[in-house]
Amino acid sequence: MATHTTRMLIIGSGPAGLSAAIYGARAGMQPIVVQGLQPGGQLTITTDVENYPGFRDVIQGPWLMQEMQAQAEHVGTRMLWDTITSVDLSGPPFRAVGDSGDIYEGETLVIATGAQAKWLGVPGEQELSGKGVSACATCDGFFYRGKKVVVIGGGNTAVEEALYLTNHSQDVTLIHRRDSLRAEKILQDRLLAHPNIKVLWNKAVDHFVGDASGLTGVALTDTVTGASSVEPTQGAFVAIGHAPATELFKDKLEMDASGYLLVEPGTPKTAIPGVFACGDVMDHVYRQAVTAAGTGCMAALDAERFLAEREFAATKG
Repeated sequence: MATHTTRMLIIGSGPAGLSAAIYGARAGMQPIVVQGLQPGGQLTITTDVENYPGFRDVIQGPWLMQEMQAQAEHVGTRMLWDTITSVDLSGPPFRAVGDSGDIYEGETLVIATGAQAKWLGVPGEQELSGKGVSACATCDGFFYRGKKVVVIGGGNTAVEEALYLTNHSQDVTLIHRRDSLRAEKILQDRLLAHPNIKVLWNKAVDHFVGDASGLTGVALTDTVTGASSVEPTQGAFVAIGHAPATELFKDKLEMDASGYLLVEPGTPKTAIPGVFACGDVMDHVYRQAVTAAGTGCMAALDAERFLAEREFAATKG
């Protein structure tokens, strides 16, 4: 068991955590990034990335994260493999304990633990992921332009994704297991008035159907009659929400009803001075790699200011 100390401890290694590391390292803070269960974050399970600025051609998600990690290490970041099991936010220094038994102490703490899309857990879903089944219309909708697509869900996320997909497809179907939507009324009105969107009510997804070419349809069960049917489609977007990875911070940091960390508006600052949250763990609206990277940069700049002000106060003291 070892104790690792740093001026900036970062939990999470997606675009937010690694961007914080790059800025923190360049400011001489010698950050430590604890990588967690999914090093590289959600982008490591995203194949084609077409919307990250700076790349003319389609790039691969895992490659982008390898490059970000290499850049962070090149400027002085230490990458450590561990899963944090508990945190003590009564510092500074802020303390985290890893599954390995190692202790990590940071004069500042950057939380970049991200979020995971919720999946249906039905047959064919994981097998056809990236081959027609997706959990992000803004990430992948472009690849289905001119094709028939379906969105599964009934809340704001599902309705927003269905409306977004009309930019690419003339044939969008929303599949919902109930007979009314949970989404805000203004979104419902826009959806129901849209000529290119139809709604299949009272339909639960039984499994995804595919062949060597990828997804070909969605097998449905009517929740009222029990009748089975197959809706042919080339793209299916599961939009039943996201789950932020905030279990560690229950009763320690403020969260909204869905478990996202609350920050001072327009900043990554939590209610505890010196503790910052960035990326999808605090952003349930945009959820893009580029916005996560942007908030990671903000967290590092704010962490640097926090330390500078503290050190200045100590010299005056």
